[in-house]
Amino acid sequence: MPGRLQNKVALITGAGSGIGLESSLLFAAEGANVLLVDINLAGAEKGAALVKERFPNVRAVAQKADVGKEADIKAAVDTAVKEFGRLDVMSVMSSQARLTARTLLGIMHPEDDNALNTEEKIWDLTMTINLKGVWWGCKYAILAMRNNPTDESKGLHVGGSIINTASFVALMGAATPQLAYTASKGGVLAMTRELAMVHAREGIRINSLCPTLLSRKFSGPLKTPLLMDFLNTPEKRDRRMIHLPMGRFGEAVELAKGALFREFPFSLANLLLTASYLIVASDDSSYMTGTEFKVDGGLSSAYVTAIGEPALPPPASLI
Repeated sequence: MPGRLQNKVALITGAGSGIGLESSLLFAAEGANVLLVDINLAGAEKGAALVKERFPNVRAVAQKADVGKEADIKAAVDTAVKEFGRLDVMSVMSSQARLTARTLLGIMHPEDDNALNTEEKIWDLTMTINLKGVWWGCKYAILAMRNNPTDESKGLHVGGSIINTASFVALMGAATPQLAYTASKGGVLAMTRELAMVHAREGIRINSLCPTLLSRKFSGPLKTPLLMDFLNTPEKRDRRMIHLPMGRFGEAVELAKGALFREFPFSLANLLLTASYLIVASDDSSYMTGTEFKVDGGLSSAYVTAIGEPALPPPASLI
């Protein structure tokens, strides 16, 4: 049975680990050829090798790129077109190994604070990576998708799907400020909506995902090693857990799978966060554009949450 991304080409930034790597594996499971892009080339190469090992019928290529540099993003898109002949899916996440406070959802600088304390250099760096990087990714993906050849026999057509990673902090406030990060993610949402309207009749869909996150000052329910290190006492864990309607932290794989929109068959049926990217990537979401998808376990809708343990365990990771 053909996968939902059969014969398509996906470029995934931040693909050397975490959500980006989970997305690469899930896209490949659905038949996509993937270009894994990361500032850490060794991580991207390891990810590409894992894709080839798990899914020998698809192609996987690794490339180093810094999403804070326009030339690197252009080069990555050019590589996708050169290697595979087209670009159908662009998933824009960022990975910055040069910063200690980082995630695959962009940078969260340890000196990012409120309007009174955040320095201009921190603001500018955050905007360059988190907002300009997304702009450049959209710019060059759109140029490539306009030229995608059509092959109806393979289900291929002009246009494609661009998935921008925002954050749930762009939708709600927190008294633990990281102003530059929050503003940059709000910008991603606004830019995504505008670009979606401009390019809607070119067959190019542009949507954003709003997952949860962790910084040194604020922790959301996406489970990462950084989050678990931070929540190193029962008191800290309970303080966050009380805000989570589902009673558990989200897994990276649950975010990635959301981009495909349907349940996976076979052994992948239990993989649900990485699913967020798969929802938006496939043609199953062909009438969705300019939309924000919240993948936060109900956090942004909660006022008073339920009591008790969750009935279902979290899904297993693909990595």
